[in-house]
Amino acid sequence: MTISFFKYQGAGNDFIIIDNREQNIHLSKEQVAQLCHRHYGIGADGLMLLENAQGHDFRMVYYNSDGGESTMCGNGGRCITAFANKLNIIDTEADFIAIDGAHTATINEDNTISLQMQDVPEINANGGYSILNTGSPHYVLWVNDVQQTDVYSEGKKIRNQASFQPGGINVNFVQLFDGKLWVRTYERGVEDETLSCGTGVTASAIASTTNATGTFEIPVNTPGGTLTVSFTKDSSTSAIDVMLTGPAKLVFEGNYELS
Repeated sequence: MTISFFKYQGAGNDFIIIDNREQNIHLSKEQVAQLCHRHYGIGADGLMLLENAQGHDFRMVYYNSDGGESTMCGNGGRCITAFANKLNIIDTEADFIAIDGAHTATINEDNTISLQMQDVPEINANGGYSILNTGSPHYVLWVNDVQQTDVYSEGKKIRNQASFQPGGINVNFVQLFDGKLWVRTYERGVEDETLSCGTGVTASAIASTTNATGTFEIPVNTPGGTLTVSFTKDSSTSAIDVMLTGPAKLVFEGNYELS
């Protein structure tokens, strides 16, 4: 079977996207993992299907690179919005449905995309770390030197703690350096560090305002580039009007013979 695909990246977080509006693509977990494999496939952190959805512009179906269907992906949400624009499904405004509910997105004049994320009803701050769900569950850990942190080993250890099973948790290592927030993320399902993670960046920005209230706009640096998170906290333990803004770019497109 030959698959027509498009490869996008948002701040280095890369995705295979397939137009499945005709519902003729049915991928097994093994096939998704094959497509995402860095050496034997196209290579990506995840794969998305764009499908029709009644009452919305489209549906986003997201799989991690291990082949399993996953929770919300912020960088993926921006990339699939750019893809919907390329397909002429939308102009500059999108309303789509994902596994965590409805989202809106806007393509800005500078070609960045602003994605409305879900409200965060609960922020559990525990001294040096916080746990919150921004469409995907995240553990935010403050470190003294984010550049020297062994993200793979330390992230894997936390991700697999018994208290987070069976689903596991994404792990973000965060440092405030020269007045800027720096984040590196270990993603479950990828089981490695990614160049950026949209829901992780969102979680880290919100967690950085512990015990504060008000409206915030926070730039966040990752190995793949800078993203901006804006939100309002009307209490110290919740966040609303959450928006993730950053790039979403087409890398290449092609056809793949799937075994």
